[in-house]
Amino acid sequence: MFLSSLVFTGLLLLNVVGKSAVVSIQDKIDISVYFKSNVSEDSVLNIKRTIENLSEVKNVEYISRDQALVLFKEKHKDEADVTQTLDELDTNPLLTSLNIKAKDPHEYNTIAEYLNNANLKEMLNKVTYAQNQVVIEKLVGIIDTVKKGGMLLTLFLAILAVTVIFTTIRLAIYSNSEQIGIMRMVGASNSFVRGPFVLEGILYGMIAAVVSFGVMVPIVNFTSPYIVRFIPEMNLQAYFQANLFSILFYQILFSVGLGAFSSIVAIRRYLHI
Repeated sequence: MFLSSLVFTGLLLLNVVGKSAVVSIQDKIDISVYFKSNVSEDSVLNIKRTIENLSEVKNVEYISRDQALVLFKEKHKDEADVTQTLDELDTNPLLTSLNIKAKDPHEYNTIAEYLNNANLKEMLNKVTYAQNQVVIEKLVGIIDTVKKGGMLLTLFLAILAVTVIFTTIRLAIYSNSEQIGIMRMVGASNSFVRGPFVLEGILYGMIAAVVSFGVMVPIVNFTSPYIVRFIPEMNLQAYFQANLFSILFYQILFSVGLGAFSSIVAIRRYLHI
C-alpha cells in the first residue's frame, strides 16, 4: 500500500513536470519575420494586427530597429569587436521584425505558408522558418514523445499499483482463511466477514498515505535542483510546498479508495462473497 501511494504521488508530480517541460519547449519555438528597411512602422503594425487575428497564432511581438539594436548590444556586450563595429556605423543596420508564437507547434507550417503570400512577400526581407524548420520539427517531435511517453508511463505505473495492492489483500485473505472459515460455519453474514478486510484496507491506506508523503518530501527536495537545471520554469519544491495539503488529500483519497475497492474485489473473487 505504501508503494502504491508513493507511485501515485510520483505520477502527480511527474505530470506537473511533464507539462512544464512541454510548455518550456513550446516557448522556445517561434518564427521571426524581418521587414525591408523601406517598410514603414505603420505597415508593420498593420501586418502584426492581421497576423494576431489568425486562429493559429498565440501572440506576436513587435521589435523595432532601435529595440533590436539594444538587444543585439546586450547580447554581444562582452565582444569588443562587435561593439566597436556598431559604434563606427552611421546607421542602424538591424531590421524591424515580428516574433510569432503559435498556439500549437504543429501550426507553424500553416503560419509560414501565410507569410509567403505575394502581398506580404514584397515587404519581407527574411522569414526564419525555412532556416529553423528542421529544429522546429525536432522540437515538435520531442513534445509529442513527452506526451505519449508520459501517458504510457502513467498507465503502466497505475496498473502496477493496483496489482501490488490487490496481491497484498489476497495474501491477507489467505493468511486468515481459517478464521474466515470458522466465521462462515457459525453463520456470520457476508458483510460481517468482509468488514474487517475493508476496514483494514482503509486503515492501511491512511497510514501508507501519510508515511509515503513523509518519504516524498526529501525526494522532492533532492530532485528539485536537478529539474530546475533542465526546466528553469519548473520549481518542483515550491510547487510541492504550495500544494502541500492538496497533494496529501489526494494521496489519502487514492490510498483509502484503492484499499477499500481492492479488498471488496479480492474478497468476492477468492471467497465468493
